[in-house]
Amino acid sequence: MEKEAINIADSLVIRQLNTMDYSQVWQAMKDFTDNRDDATADELWLVEHHPVFTQGQAGKAEHLLVPGDIEVVKVDRGGQVTYHGPGQLVIYVLINLRRKKLGVRQLVTLIEDSIVSTLAEFAITAYPKADAPGVYIDEKKVASLGLRIRKGCSFHGLAMNVNMDLSPFLRINPCGYAGLEMVQTADLQGPQDIASASNALVKHLTNLLEATNISYHTGLPNEINTHHE
Repeated sequence: MEKEAINIADSLVIRQLNTMDYSQVWQAMKDFTDNRDDATADELWLVEHHPVFTQGQAGKAEHLLVPGDIEVVKVDRGGQVTYHGPGQLVIYVLINLRRKKLGVRQLVTLIEDSIVSTLAEFAITAYPKADAPGVYIDEKKVASLGLRIRKGCSFHGLAMNVNMDLSPFLRINPCGYAGLEMVQTADLQGPQDIASASNALVKHLTNLLEATNISYHTGLPNEINTHHE
């Protein structure tokens, strides 16, 4: 049993999803977290979303300036309002923090550091801010971050702007900051597409998570609770 526990702690499932509606993936994340136990490996879900604004638990309606025809979904993560759309890499981080002996702040730092290291590969200088989670380049935001912890496990995650239409960000106060400018990697000689961005970022995430037993899957989990009789 001890050997199995060590393997599970070092294991990581990387799940590639198609472009999907936000609410469908959100529900799957909640189901996965509610049904997982100590025999469940951690997972990273890579996805792009159809256009959507998501408003965090503390989100204020005043930060939704002109949502127009883009759906607004009130969600259970931290943070204010942000935008997801095609050309943005979203990675959901489904980690058993107790098993990894990680605190929430440590996980936030780990995610931010992985993004900074990814961009450094492309000679882009990026940095986090202590008072405003996410990653920035010259005071412009390139990646947003929002998490929820349940049963000692994380869900939700990060969104990095790669090669997308940034104009919907003008319809909101991104992350609750009026006038905050957004930037994307394709405009900075960084990753030009989702594939190159995800390859680089997943490498740094798996390294910082100290995952040594990595498996790759496509699509949402068909059966979350497979180890129960």
